[in-house]
Amino acid sequence: MLQNPKYKILMIPIGDNLPSRSKPIVNYCLIGFNIAFFLWELKLDVAGEIGNLLNAWGLVPSRISTVISDAFTSNNPAAWIALVMVSSSLLSAIFLHSSFSHILGNMLFLFVFGKNVEGILGHGRYLVFYLICGLLTGVVQILAEPTLAMPLIGGNGAIASVLGAYLFSFPKAKIETILPLVIVFIPIELPALFYLFWWFVQQVFFGIGSLNVPGGVNPVGVAYWAHGVGLGMGAIWVWLMRRNADRKQTVNTL
Repeated sequence: MLQNPKYKILMIPIGDNLPSRSKPIVNYCLIGFNIAFFLWELKLDVAGEIGNLLNAWGLVPSRISTVISDAFTSNNPAAWIALVMVSSSLLSAIFLHSSFSHILGNMLFLFVFGKNVEGILGHGRYLVFYLICGLLTGVVQILAEPTLAMPLIGGNGAIASVLGAYLFSFPKAKIETILPLVIVFIPIELPALFYLFWWFVQQVFFGIGSLNVPGGVNPVGVAYWAHGVGLGMGAIWVWLMRRNADRKQTVNTL
């Protein structure tokens, strides 16, 4: 979303011009899980307990950095158990979102771009791809700002990886987009590459409709923008998959 006090421009991706290779069951399930978790967050927000959830399940770089330091500098086995427990936030944080714009923006991108990425990877590989890329971008966030004490949440890194894999696989694809102008909705087609830029633009507006989180969440800093590393991860993943497939085909033809 681009907006200033005088006007607002929205561009809503709704599909692409590519036929689906298979029914994107995993993609639909991921969207469903994210929405279910957000509804749970809304319930806790009304009860005034949302801060406890996000601090416990969100990715807090300083907490993980401290536990890692304790685990490697002490001989206490409990430190390693604590490391395993706090590291679980790398996964749980992927399914939490901080605002209505955050969940809507991410799920729209996942719906549009995820189905054909699942088609080329397959159901099981797509799930592994999504989770691993989400975990790795979390690690990058910790390395970027190891002293950050504010929770980082959202599937941005995983979805950025989906976008990177899509752009690498279908660089000439056209994205069916709705451009709302007052009460008129204008359908247009935009190059898939445009959404590489648009993904970064929408990060700025993920605070719109925020939950009431004490202390805040997802500061606009180095760690939050590290989600963009996922774009490269997605492209590299598909490139490696294609290279391995080409090698196997070459061996089979010898």
